[in-house]
Amino acid sequence: MKSKIKEMFPEIEEIQDAQLKEKTYRCIEVAMERGGWSPYDLYEMPFTLLIPECNVKMVDHVRGVTVTAMAMADAFSRIYGKKIPVDRDILISGAILHDVGKLLEYKREGGKFQKSENGKLLRHPFSGAILAGELGLPDEIQHIIAVHSKEGDHGKRTTEAILIHHADFANFEPLH
Repeated sequence: MKSKIKEMFPEIEEIQDAQLKEKTYRCIEVAMERGGWSPYDLYEMPFTLLIPECNVKMVDHVRGVTVTAMAMADAFSRIYGKKIPVDRDILISGAILHDVGKLLEYKREGGKFQKSENGKLLRHPFSGAILAGELGLPDEIQHIIAVHSKEGDHGKRTTEAILIHHADFANFEPLH
């Protein structure tokens, strides 16, 4: 399964911390298992149910957010240096996992993607953060997952969470 996840999300290999990289892989794997998804499903799954017949799929969205956030972090590094530090490993893991809860929030029934029973009770920022905590991912990753969406608008976000939040919306808003 790890090779399939690497194929879907090659940016995961840019995580330098070996333990964080393995936990990131494991989080995706467990979410897929619990949701009953195969890697192929993630190439078909819309990244949002809010846009009818959304043609951007989960794999492309997650990669789009990750690459956008990495480019933003590179710009911060080049312009601000140590004035606004960005932990690149935390950023990459958080970006790759920001929507991992959607693998629990969604189900496919009759060939159509829709909210699962879990998803009717918990939006993906909650289920994703819970899963990440259960699997021992650092608090910084749980924070990013929990606050990347509108649910985090009333809290303080870390620099990495701010970059991922804006990268996520930059990859969502043009589709409306």
